[in-house]
Amino acid sequence: MAEQKATNITWHDGDVTCAERHSNLGQKGATLWMTGLSASGKSTVAVALEKVLLDRGKHAYRLDGDNVRHGLNKNLGFSAEDRAENIRRIGEVAKLFTEAGMITITSFISPYRTDRDLVRALHDDADLPFIEVYVDCSLKVAEERDPKGLYKKARAGEIKGFTGIDDPYEAPTSAEVHLHSDTMSVAEQVAALLDALEQRSILSA
Repeated sequence: MAEQKATNITWHDGDVTCAERHSNLGQKGATLWMTGLSASGKSTVAVALEKVLLDRGKHAYRLDGDNVRHGLNKNLGFSAEDRAENIRRIGEVAKLFTEAGMITITSFISPYRTDRDLVRALHDDADLPFIEVYVDCSLKVAEERDPKGLYKKARAGEIKGFTGIDDPYEAPTSAEVHLHSDTMSVAEQVAALLDALEQRSILSA
């Protein structure tokens, strides 16, 4: 947990409740936290889901691991400490988006179970829906895809601490949604995620 360094600060409550924000949008906010190996297909299904939701008139926003590292988290590397801070920051951002009523779709490797559990707790404490999505793909298939050439570099020793090669990936043990991206089509994965949202009455306020 990050240390609170700022002093002489006071939380300032507003006059608009979370329920009022969600009612105004005609949907409930929720965070879908997609986790899985590099090249498992997290970003692909996140992009597809976001488009389907917007086509249906829903309010959704996608937070992608690489994209966030171009801005908010550009000062972080890939050490265990930096990875934890990366996930902490994006967890806080996802919570803000979800409070505002957005369907927040995140796609981050987020390899460590403890970090993901902290983000879940952050949402639970605020009584906000958190849906962990395990985008499950065998290492063999992920390496065969390797769209960025990262596995090849990791195998050659050019990248150190690469998840699945010389750094562990701690798979979820009780994810709300388990996608098998090496056997399911993108359309099938999107359908499973829409079903998860509908079961939780997220798509209507």
